[in-house]
Amino acid sequence: MKIISTKNAPAAVGPYSQGVLVKDTLYVSGQIPFVAETMTLVSDSVKDQTLQSLNNVLAIVKEAGMEKENIIKCGVFMQDLGMFKDMNEVYAQFFGDHKPARFAVEVRRLPLDVLVEIDAIVVK
Repeated sequence: MKIISTKNAPAAVGPYSQGVLVKDTLYVSGQIPFVAETMTLVSDSVKDQTLQSLNNVLAIVKEAGMEKENIIKCGVFMQDLGMFKDMNEVYAQFFGDHKPARFAVEVRRLPLDVLVEIDAIVVK
């Protein structure tokens, strides 16, 4: 097991790793929409938060020596599935023709009261 950590994604806000690589599989912890350099929320927009969360996931993926196309599954946690359409639009643009498996669920609350958090499983 190898711990993956990058300054290009927000530091962990708890006792966990940004990512853990086991053989050829990377498990990316849930990424909230914080800007790494400032550790502040990107904006109040679910679209901006979705893109920032995805970019944070990708920063960890790249630190492990992989690319967006290596992402095989994402989990999307949202405070309000009423915003699903906006999240899905950004998610579709981000991945383009690459379509990892995915689930999206509504949760009562997310860390630091963000609107969206995204995790990923990545295979080399």
